[in-house]
Amino acid sequence: MRVGIFSKTFEGIKPLKVLSDCKLSGFECTQYNMSCSGIGSLPEIIPESVTLELKDAIHSTGISIIAISATYNMTDPNINRRSVGRKSFEAIAKCAAFLGTPIVTVCSGSLNINDKWKSHPDNANPENWLDMCKEFEMLCKIAEKYNIFIGVEPELGNIVSSATHAAKLLKSFSGGPIRIVLDAANLIEDAPLYKHKKIIDEALESLEKKIILVHAKDRSSDGSIAPPGKGVIDWSYFLKSLAFGGFDGPLITHGITASQALETANFLKNELYFLK
Repeated sequence: MRVGIFSKTFEGIKPLKVLSDCKLSGFECTQYNMSCSGIGSLPEIIPESVTLELKDAIHSTGISIIAISATYNMTDPNINRRSVGRKSFEAIAKCAAFLGTPIVTVCSGSLNINDKWKSHPDNANPENWLDMCKEFEMLCKIAEKYNIFIGVEPELGNIVSSATHAAKLLKSFSGGPIRIVLDAANLIEDAPLYKHKKIIDEALESLEKKIILVHAKDRSSDGSIAPPGKGVIDWSYFLKSLAFGGFDGPLITHGITASQALETANFLKNELYFLK
């Protein structure tokens, strides 16, 4: 496994600076956000000059971009906003293909019109699951056009809110480009400590062959986000379980500050060292 970080952890609108900060903090790769190129997180058009600048930064720093975020609200009740988000997904997919980046990440969405990460009572309605799947059908065509994978992360506030829902989505698009971004902190968010290992085991059993990327964040006992190793997740157990299931992909931390980056990189690399 390679250790990486969200590019937005670091300030800057020039990719060379942002990727250099990633490297100086001890990371090998990043999940990139186009805002770090100064054009916003969801640009509808990515100028060739921006793509080439990003490619040069990758070459200069040696930091690989393993995923690019394209997280619009896929079940936004506002159809026009959804259409704009889809257009941004295609622009980002085209950029990713040029760079050799294999994954573009998305947000399965929420009926909450104010925050795509927050739940809504109608998220559980079967018709909204079907509506989300129609949006995924359109994204799959774009992904296949550019030969990239779509990374979907189970989020408590989204329609794909659990590992069970993620498995259901994969079954609906069997053979397609959808893959799973797994974040243990999401899975155990509302669960008591004694259930954590069981939840992780069940998620890995149902998803492990389709997990393409793992997010590394932690949770304090009060439920707030914490840096890996500073919360309640048993990282030794989680990483050993991932390795046992055959996962050898990127481990991307987020939810931390730039000042916490070096310590976090060292913690994760140390945990991975003891897996050998």
